[in-house]
Amino acid sequence: MTSTSNPPADGVLGLLDDLIGRARRAGADAADAVLFDSASLSLSQRLGQPERLERSESGDLGLRVFVGRRQAIVSTSDRSPAMLAELVERAVSMARVVPEDPFCGIAEPEQIATSWQDMDCCDPAEPSSEEMIEQARSAEETALSVAGVTNSEGADASWSRSTIAIAASNGFAGTYAVSRRSLSVSVLAGTGTGMERDYGFDSKVYAADLRSAEDIGREAGEKAVRRLNPRKVKSCRVPVVYDPRVSRGLLGHLTGAISGPAIARGTSFLKDKMGEVIFPESVTIIDDPFVRRGLRSRPFDAEGLPVVRRNLIENGRLTTWLMDLRSSRQLGLTPTGHASRGTSGPPGPAPSNVTMAPGTRTPEDIIGEIEDGLYITELMGTAINGVTGDYSRGAGGFWIEKGRIAYPVSEITVAGNLKDMFLNLEPASDLELRYGMDAPTNRIDGMTIAGM
Repeated sequence: MTSTSNPPADGVLGLLDDLIGRARRAGADAADAVLFDSASLSLSQRLGQPERLERSESGDLGLRVFVGRRQAIVSTSDRSPAMLAELVERAVSMARVVPEDPFCGIAEPEQIATSWQDMDCCDPAEPSSEEMIEQARSAEETALSVAGVTNSEGADASWSRSTIAIAASNGFAGTYAVSRRSLSVSVLAGTGTGMERDYGFDSKVYAADLRSAEDIGREAGEKAVRRLNPRKVKSCRVPVVYDPRVSRGLLGHLTGAISGPAIARGTSFLKDKMGEVIFPESVTIIDDPFVRRGLRSRPFDAEGLPVVRRNLIENGRLTTWLMDLRSSRQLGLTPTGHASRGTSGPPGPAPSNVTMAPGTRTPEDIIGEIEDGLYITELMGTAINGVTGDYSRGAGGFWIEKGRIAYPVSEITVAGNLKDMFLNLEPASDLELRYGMDAPTNRIDGMTIAGM
């Protein structure tokens, strides 16, 4: 059995195995355990002055036990023998008295992962605070040097590294490690009541892959200046173009709507759409846990099941739900290896790296044929009805006139229904992998704009 880079010491899996053994001897029919060891460093500064510098280390473990079809979960950050003994006793006692859940339980031995890939998702180098301070300083200074930028909301730099270990009484035991480096800066342009803000941001597994502080700062400054002197527009029904920074949110709405628990409860607007065309034929959306240095990559899921690359949407057609073991049992289907969990709660499904495949036309092409429309760069609020698909969000961006970006606009609400939005969506060709959930520029015709 292999694992990803920087696995924890064998003692960590030994600890979990011992905990599971104790639970079995105390009367549990089955058990699993998960452990997280994390370290992080974060700082912020504004106008060249430090505001916060924090380093933290944490370690948590959770034990889940089953007595028949009853389950209980307990967690602790104390790994002393006395606490672990109390943890087992408390978990088994709780499991004996809670209501039965006919769908709970760990995987069968033949379902578990037995080998997995190394996706290179942990940078072994830990940055110094001086290095991160210099990054934040450079990003902020570059942003402030852009003509028209008048103030700063500050720059933030962060680093984290986590080790995850999972073991279960079905024989599964595995570990992997992940890391992340992030840098952001937010600045203001203009003066008085005419100020506008924007930001630059990047996050990567490896520091070497992070965009330069100067690029991030320049992006923040130029975007803030570009938003100066916004206008209001009248209410209308027009094509809307989503900048990649906000179009990825459409993927979040999709993955939430195809989550197994929502389907099992009947609380999703896509509950009856399996196998149907819900996007144009040109649209394919991929969930890929094997992206090298991917922000959401993982070698196995939180229940020890294998993970696979799959098309959630293939040629416009919905192909799968996102399921953990419990929701798959509710639906009478095979689990998809999407379980995710913390130490104090049961698993639930979550996507890995999700990408909307790029289209064939450039952003200039899909904007160029719009007589009047809205180019969205910012969304606010979350008035989304997951049952009906009704969609309404505050927005800001730029007005499109005669195929060109004409002027900034603000104080707008954009509304529609996600079923119609998905069917009328066209992705552009400018896909860039930046967030772990990524989409290119997207055009959606027939949206309602509420303005003045």
